[in-house]
Amino acid sequence: MLPEAVQKYLRASGFGEILSIQGVGGGCINNGARLVTATGKSFFLKTNTGAPSEIFLREAEGLEALRIAGGPRVPQPHLSGGDFLLLEDLAPGARKADYWEIFGRQLAALHKVINSRFGFDHDNYIGSTPQPNTWVEDGYRFYAEQRLLFQARLAHGRGLLGRAEVRQVESLAARLPELIPDQPASLIHGDLWGGNALTDRDGNPAIIDPAAHYGWAEAELAMTTLFGAFPEAFYRAYQEVRPLEGGFWGRFPLYNLYHLLNHLNLFGSGYYGQVISVLRKY
Repeated sequence: MLPEAVQKYLRASGFGEILSIQGVGGGCINNGARLVTATGKSFFLKTNTGAPSEIFLREAEGLEALRIAGGPRVPQPHLSGGDFLLLEDLAPGARKADYWEIFGRQLAALHKVINSRFGFDHDNYIGSTPQPNTWVEDGYRFYAEQRLLFQARLAHGRGLLGRAEVRQVESLAARLPELIPDQPASLIHGDLWGGNALTDRDGNPAIIDPAAHYGWAEAELAMTTLFGAFPEAFYRAYQEVRPLEGGFWGRFPLYNLYHLLNHLNLFGSGYYGQVISVLRKY
């Protein structure tokens, strides 16, 4: 069902009636559709009648935060409601030949936006899982309490992790200062896997579906490898703009443990083995 608020917004904004609605696949949680109006303007509509009431508002706020000069393209949010988000339609085109080099430099530019504290102006969501973002000056404490331990305890409450495994996460969280170098709080997308890296109509990089906050830039790069790494050209171009401390590849499992725990909570026990594999490694 097309939300009445969307139809009213498009008419009031001079775009006219909706002439066509085309479903767009690819989402794991929400439904997507491309709307074409009487003026020929197209929009992208996300809907989910079972979503938490603020999830689309939080997404819209995250997209606005990521709209920085020199950063990757993000779709403009037009209107949000309890069960929908109306976005600019990127109308994706074929990737430019140097797409990955451009993307690496643009993501590095985004990560150069830093804050004195870790967190965000509001809690938001990673997928459909709540993501706490209370401001904290200590990045180790932020990642331990609001990322690893939050997810592990949620999984325990759902019967997906035993108490002994939660204790392993707690032990690992206590060792983070030994395992991860000190880093500033960078503005990050927060959920940057291949499915959230698209193009605009000109073939330039674009990012969607954020879980935006100020966190560790290395954690962002780690997720780009979770389901198959981006091409080497991406990481090389990134480091031309924002060099990384040596050994960063070896730290990626520490950061990806957060996303594996989240996938355990979202999709069930199929991710249990990968969670345990990271815990055993450390």
